[in-house]
Amino acid sequence: MIRSTADVVICGAGIAGIAAAYHLTVRRGLKNVILVDQYPPLSLTSDKSSECYRNWWPGPGNAMVSLMNRSIDILEELAHDSDNMFHLNRRGYLFATADPRRISDFTQIAAESSELGAGPVRFHTGPPGDAAYVPAPARGFARLPTGADLILDQALIRKHFPYLSERTVAVLHARRCGWFSAHQCGMYMLELARAHGATLLQARVESIEVAGGRVKAVRLGGNDGSSTISTPTFVNAAGPYIKQVGSMLGIDLPVFWELHSKVVFNDHLGVVPRDAPLIIWVDAQHLPWSEEEKTLLAGSQGTQWLLGEFPVGAHGRTEGGQDSTMVMLVWTYDTEPVEPVYPPRFDPRHPEIVLRGMSTMIPGLTAYFDRIPKCVVDGGYYTKTQENRPLIGPLPVEGAYIIGALSGYGLMASSAAGELLAAHITGGRLPPYALALRLERYHDPEYQKLLENWGQSGQL
Repeated sequence: MIRSTADVVICGAGIAGIAAAYHLTVRRGLKNVILVDQYPPLSLTSDKSSECYRNWWPGPGNAMVSLMNRSIDILEELAHDSDNMFHLNRRGYLFATADPRRISDFTQIAAESSELGAGPVRFHTGPPGDAAYVPAPARGFARLPTGADLILDQALIRKHFPYLSERTVAVLHARRCGWFSAHQCGMYMLELARAHGATLLQARVESIEVAGGRVKAVRLGGNDGSSTISTPTFVNAAGPYIKQVGSMLGIDLPVFWELHSKVVFNDHLGVVPRDAPLIIWVDAQHLPWSEEEKTLLAGSQGTQWLLGEFPVGAHGRTEGGQDSTMVMLVWTYDTEPVEPVYPPRFDPRHPEIVLRGMSTMIPGLTAYFDRIPKCVVDGGYYTKTQENRPLIGPLPVEGAYIIGALSGYGLMASSAAGELLAAHITGGRLPPYALALRLERYHDPEYQKLLENWGQSGQL
């Protein structure tokens, strides 16, 4: 059996594990950090999301907004240093509604987010609101507005977002938001980490040796046989496997899983403009079926559910550069917890359901109803805590740490999450939001009271 040593062993080479390795080596100066994963880097969950980011988060408290603001700061630093090789933009998130009752919700949400640190709110209710609104450019992220623009002026909505339903009565444009290439960003950080001493091993963590209440070694298995790495520090960054890896330490982590997917198709009719922001419909809806289709669906118990009310949250964005015609659509209307199964299995009706749901917001998509375009469906499992906040910090076993339960926001949060974990490991200064993200929060009676009436989780 081969035996080696490491300062830190990180289980998982997804975006969380890579970010942790980057901060430990590049920014904290550790030279012997080993990343272990049985899969290629970033391939299990990290490249399955919509690849978006936002500092637009609800409370209680400002922990999530602060975490995201710091993470976006780091993303922008990386973009500057790499000549924006991972195509970071700040087009924003555009929340849209056809329900006048939602206007007060938009106002309240914007005020709360601003108070938590997302930036100022600008109201556009009519002239001269037009001149005060600054549209988001298709490229770039520097020197652009933060906060949000709440637009109630119908003429202004039609001018800048003519593709939205004419029933739209209000839009809320959250501004420090956008998207980037997950794979290119992750591989950029990985290469920097490797250049500063990190090593990537393709292997499987079989067990963790603990003696005297602290981590001593990690046993690996793989195609080349078994090996053991002596180390005082182990990081559980195993994504959807963090619960299994936690059990190797005798720890039952409070997480569950949801299956999320994205649908990508060729918008050859150019319905969605290439410079559009991420567009989100915040109204519940019934899918737009013809009368004949409704009759057919009602005739079978297996399809009657397609006539029921669907939840809020259908959203989408363009995919690729200005020359691309691809569009990505996302709508998680089924959020029942599931056990991860690989490869994930998706309902064959899912692309049509998502396309019809998005057409409520973007009526031009109805042009595809007669012949549903060929779609690529991909996705993975979001690993979540009850309140949809991550687990970052030390575990009850000395020398063991976790960076996980990053749900659907791992890409946007990983830069600050990796920085926070590195500070925990190296004894660095911790930011104010650190305590709110540790596992120990669940032992706090005051936090338990918060959980009983938590409210919004921040999940789109």
